Amino acid sequence: QVQLVESGGGLAQPGGSLRLSCAASESIFRILIRGWYRQAPGKQREWVAMVGDSGRTTYDASVKGRFTISRDNAKNTVTLQMNNLKPENTAVYYCKYKTATNENEIRDYWGQGTQVTVSS
Repeated sequence: QVQLVESGGGLAQPGGSLRLSCAASESIFRILIRGWYRQAPGKQREWVAMVGDSGRTTYDASVKGRFTISRDNAKNTVTLQMNNLKPENTAVYYCKYKTATNENEIRDYWGQGTQVTVSS
């Protein structure tokens, strides 16, 4: 089964930057959507950004202009560059791949999450 491994989380000051990366443990037949989600304690998991197979990107309004999602099809990776971080961005961040395992099956894969803490 495909495993997604995240890295890059940590502590940043308000206005600082972090870069999150997500790598698949093995090649995937087809990645339809690559996305980033986050969940703060006591809150629901929420969508942050996604990039489609075409390369088109979409962002939640709260991060647009500050966060950038990018993909590398050859490496089966996705990254999230986070600039001008705010304390309210503190959460566990998860990557998710929506994939086609074959021509008739769609399956979601989730990373284990990486902690991002923004505090002075």
